[in-house]
Amino acid sequence: MNPLGKKLFFTIGILLLSFSIQAQTLDQAKKLYSEGQYEEAKPVFERLVKQAPSNSSYNHWYGVCCYETGDLETAAKHLQVGVKRKVQESFRYLAQLYMQSYRFEEAAELYEEYINILAKKKENTEVFEERMQAAETAQRMLDRVEAVQVIDSVIVNKDNFLSAYILSEESGSILPYNEFFLGGNTASTVYINQKGDKIYYGQLAENGRYSLFTQSKLLEDWGDENQLPANINPTEEDNNFPFVLTDGVTIYYASKGNGTIGGYDLFVTRYNTNSDTYLAPEQLGMPFNSPFNDYMIVFDEAKNLGWFASDRFQPEGKVCLYLFIPNDFPIRVEGDDIEMKRQRASLVPISSTWRAGADYQDLVELAYQEIPYGDFQIDKDFEFVISNQVVYYKMDEIQSPEAHNHYSKVVDLNRQIKEVEEQLEQLRHSYIEGNRAQKDQLKPAILQAEEKLNQLLVQPDEIEKKARNAEISYLRKNR
Repeated sequence: MNPLGKKLFFTIGILLLSFSIQAQTLDQAKKLYSEGQYEEAKPVFERLVKQAPSNSSYNHWYGVCCYETGDLETAAKHLQVGVKRKVQESFRYLAQLYMQSYRFEEAAELYEEYINILAKKKENTEVFEERMQAAETAQRMLDRVEAVQVIDSVIVNKDNFLSAYILSEESGSILPYNEFFLGGNTASTVYINQKGDKIYYGQLAENGRYSLFTQSKLLEDWGDENQLPANINPTEEDNNFPFVLTDGVTIYYASKGNGTIGGYDLFVTRYNTNSDTYLAPEQLGMPFNSPFNDYMIVFDEAKNLGWFASDRFQPEGKVCLYLFIPNDFPIRVEGDDIEMKRQRASLVPISSTWRAGADYQDLVELAYQEIPYGDFQIDKDFEFVISNQVVYYKMDEIQSPEAHNHYSKVVDLNRQIKEVEEQLEQLRHSYIEGNRAQKDQLKPAILQAEEKLNQLLVQPDEIEKKARNAEISYLRKNR
């Protein structure tokens, strides 16, 4: 064979060998990929993408490997190629990536396209319709993200995250389920009220889902276990991590039902003592809820601080606890800057929520102080409830002039009611002790006092409602 023929034969042999090795490596990478070993498969697909940048399959496989190993920026670039070239699963993965990146509107559009692809193939679309609805809900939350000040965060092990909560005794206490119920191993918590006579907790129900329960202390023993009703405790999903305000009727908890946007979402409800029912649960907005798991929100009313836990952007086994200053009323982040809203909603960084020039050091230190029961006393003339988090006890706390005027009338009416009640009690006592002549003399006075009392009793509630509405309107306009 002449030199030119030998050279050509050698070159063809090298090319065939290279193709064989590449094919073998691709098959191995695809096998690793199918087994979920994305880290091991990733280098091969990276090399193949560089060799064939427009190959739709290579871009999709490499994009998924990047997504599964946490490199979202690179993943987005290559999954976008897959979407442009109509790779079915690229739509699903890119939608998931956009959800985690707070690009909810784009996520919803991709889910819609993915659903259309499945529908044409007559495949089940129910799961992805729910995900599209979650993306649309998340977009509405992002538009109305609350301007809450998150002043600190700490990353802890998920297994013992409760150790980071330092509650004043006034706010009750939280324990791991298996610490309160000795021998249990349920991954949930128990809230004990400040009096120590009522508990709320999550535990596995008969259907294998976590459900909310409550018990009361009877003498020295706990008993009278009750499962909370289905309207706040949907049986088809997990409900867990309850916390109750000091009013004893406002309950915060985490649920995977009721239209959550991802994993556990935070909800609030109130117990109606008159009807012995719970109000329909209200889903908290962003930044409290996210496409990840958000749970165990607490409010320390003695410190005027709150905590909640989230595994957003955290590695397996870790959870971040956020310390925040509760707003009297939800205050929206104003403006059309979508990137700024994404920062405020995702809490990346938490400093995006801080007020200019604010110094939170004293509040952060207060959060980690133990305040014994009784050290925090409220000096109050009355109790004027504005919202779940706002209660006034003095006239000078009311900020709206109109509300101040209305509630002054309420205070005066309540004083008159008390005076008439005391007068009526004395008249009735004298009537019981008196003779016939005295009773005949007292009867008109008693009837007159009863009529006056009935007239007075119907007035404070209506005027108080006007005062509350005026105060709420004033606070929303001036904060």
